Amino acid sequence: MLRLRHHILGGVSSLVIALPVVTSSLSLPVPALAAATEPALLSMKTDAKSGKIFVTLPSPDENGVYGRYLYASALRTGVGSARIRLDHGMLGPTRVLAFRKIGNKVAVIFENPKFTSRGDKDIREGVERSFPFSVICMLDMISTGPGGTVTADLTPFFLHDTMDIATSLNGGGLKLPDVLDSGAKGFHQLPSLGGVDLSSLKSFPENIEVEAVQTFASETPGPEMSLLSPDPGQVSFTVHHSLVKLPDAGFVPRKFDIRSGSHASPVYDFGAPLGEDVLLQYANRFRLVKIDPTAAKSRVVKPIVFYIDNAAPEPVRSALAEGVSWWNQAFEAAGFIDAFQVRILPPGVDPQDIRYNIVNWNERQTRSYSYGMGVIDPRTGEIIRGNVVLEGLRLRQDLMIFEALAGTAAENSGGANDAVRVSLARIRQLGVHEVGHAIGLIHNFMGSTQDRTSVMDYPGPRIGIKDGKIDLSDAYATGVGAWDKYMIDWLYGDPAPGKDPDVAAAQKADAIEKAGFRFGTDIDGRDPDTGLPGNSMWTDGADKPADLKHMLDVRQIALSNFGPGTLRKGEALSDLRRKFVPLWLLHRYNIEATAKIIGGVDFRYAVVGGVSAKPVPADAGLQKAAIDALLDALSPKVLAVSPALALELSFGVNGNEDPQYNTEIFRTAGSAVFDPLNATDVAAQITLNALLGPNRLERVHLQHGHDPAQPGLDYLLDRIASQIIARHSTEVEQRIAYRTLVTMASVRDNPKVTPDVALALSGALKTAADQLGTVHDTDADASWSHRMSALLKDQPRLAREAAKATRPAPTIPPGTPIGGGEDDWLTEEQPF
Repeated sequence: MLRLRHHILGGVSSLVIALPVVTSSLSLPVPALAAATEPALLSMKTDAKSGKIFVTLPSPDENGVYGRYLYASALRTGVGSARIRLDHGMLGPTRVLAFRKIGNKVAVIFENPKFTSRGDKDIREGVERSFPFSVICMLDMISTGPGGTVTADLTPFFLHDTMDIATSLNGGGLKLPDVLDSGAKGFHQLPSLGGVDLSSLKSFPENIEVEAVQTFASETPGPEMSLLSPDPGQVSFTVHHSLVKLPDAGFVPRKFDIRSGSHASPVYDFGAPLGEDVLLQYANRFRLVKIDPTAAKSRVVKPIVFYIDNAAPEPVRSALAEGVSWWNQAFEAAGFIDAFQVRILPPGVDPQDIRYNIVNWNERQTRSYSYGMGVIDPRTGEIIRGNVVLEGLRLRQDLMIFEALAGTAAENSGGANDAVRVSLARIRQLGVHEVGHAIGLIHNFMGSTQDRTSVMDYPGPRIGIKDGKIDLSDAYATGVGAWDKYMIDWLYGDPAPGKDPDVAAAQKADAIEKAGFRFGTDIDGRDPDTGLPGNSMWTDGADKPADLKHMLDVRQIALSNFGPGTLRKGEALSDLRRKFVPLWLLHRYNIEATAKIIGGVDFRYAVVGGVSAKPVPADAGLQKAAIDALLDALSPKVLAVSPALALELSFGVNGNEDPQYNTEIFRTAGSAVFDPLNATDVAAQITLNALLGPNRLERVHLQHGHDPAQPGLDYLLDRIASQIIARHSTEVEQRIAYRTLVTMASVRDNPKVTPDVALALSGALKTAADQLGTVHDTDADASWSHRMSALLKDQPRLAREAAKATRPAPTIPPGTPIGGGEDDWLTEEQPF
């Protein structure tokens, strides 16, 4: 999520204090937003005839700058697409905007505060000259006034594509897997089909809000846009613009600590003394000031207040309010009394008004991610506004998974296996998680390994087995965890006056190390090929082989009961194919977690002088157990679909196509006929991708060279040969063996694979080819063995097969976030 800032604006403060705390859908009186007792931030006037907005700027300073402001943008209307990240409520980057006279125009400039200097004026100006600024548009001067004030036509700025919508429409925004490619290209802005909504203009003492319609056109809009827009070749958006007063002095930046779970704003200080880093990182946090700074517990000058979008339906709205409110537990523990509050957005209040921290409710045609973002002062890391975008279909996907696990008979009963109850428990957790990003925190995927120490984990549901049946009574935790309380104290807690805040924060980080809390985040957790054991998403437990076995046991119980009982009355029986997929792949995240043990290294984010343990390789015995667990997950007892179930999954589909349904199901054997071997193939590929990750294989090779007691490549490949390749008497075993051998060839031919790994894989493939080629013709599987041997010996053909040039690997339906496309979100402008 993006950075937010929280110097709560003066106009906001009065509203925040006036409204009571709400955790239900109770309607509240609408604040008198238009009434302002102080002068507006800037004098703005509209002209209905020309459709323009004029601004009167104050007298320029010595450098010809008429004023500096924070600029933020947001989308009031989105695309409704998982593939194209242009969502209702999404924020653009926060900029420092300056008005400067150039010639006979007023230039709107985005300055570059990332590069600065603590030196004197000449040194600071030298740094500024070394890096670019951006002129966004040139405004016509309408008139001049006393003292050098000037009135200019601000309309062109509001019509400029400051959110870079065109790039996102053309697939150049969020990086997504190929399967999510929207196919759109050629979109460009049509200025003639845009305009400022003059009625949207609102002026307050510390912010100005206004909206404009922007339209983008393409002759090749792609299939995704054809499903979403009434005219896919011309797509329009309502873009919200906010000009905000620069925060008052007094905010104390918090120096980022690698041991903390915070996100940060980078600032390069070229005036740093030799021996100090040029790169400074300021942890992102709201401005939270105790009324009594000397008190251990005190109320605050301006609480952090989050509003739940009233567009969220009940009972989701109330569940979100309850979950988000859990953050007050952490602030109370840090010594802030009633400093974090949650309210339902009153009717008529604009959720895009920058004065409100908001949890937006957004819909898409297919499920995808939710995220927390923010308006953050790039100079200091101060959060000005928290902004969360939650996704509606994701909740329904969760509901579908719980129905597949426990059926629909108990739905809306309030019982342990009520899928609706469990889904609402999940949405509470999602709300508190995403707001956690908006108040400054990043992921901690280690939380689940220490019994739910953090809501900033991606928690898998805790699925118990009771008397041989599925038990969802404790699927999700309530409240924030111990790590979360530590982080809020580290991020927001300031020492008594006179003590260095960064020294105090470092001492708190030392204390959390000593307490044994674990922290692992995206850089070492999102890719299944990474090697930090325990740093995994969507799992519950210690991330050990035993957890994978437990999930396979859960899966087997659910599969044995799978059928019409997982559907609601009147639901199409073809929906069984959709509910089958997440159940069949229920163990996919435990596969990835178990694989991280193999060639894994247990390391910490640490500093000199800290108390973190040194990195150590994963235990050799545990690594061998993990290898065996993954090979067991490749066995027919796990990957074979019974003939009876395959027939039950073959009901026909009628009516209009549903893109969500099409994304979620396995490829069939033509029409609605279920292909059980494709299901085998997909599940096998997930395990093989984890087990044979190129970086994992290199780590296994290196660890054995350093310590012969650790399993090496020969050990791993011999186990694969004896447990998988040597067993091919049934069609399921043959499909698993085929997929294993082709994946080995694909990894071998990967240009990123090291020579040692490539040679080892080549040797294993040659051995397999020789052994398969010597099978006696009297054996039942002799024909398959000879054909497979011939393929392995035909290197050009094998290379084409491995490169998916002749026969693509099976399409794996999306999983995370129990949706797809959260890769590469750790840049400054992207959600976390």
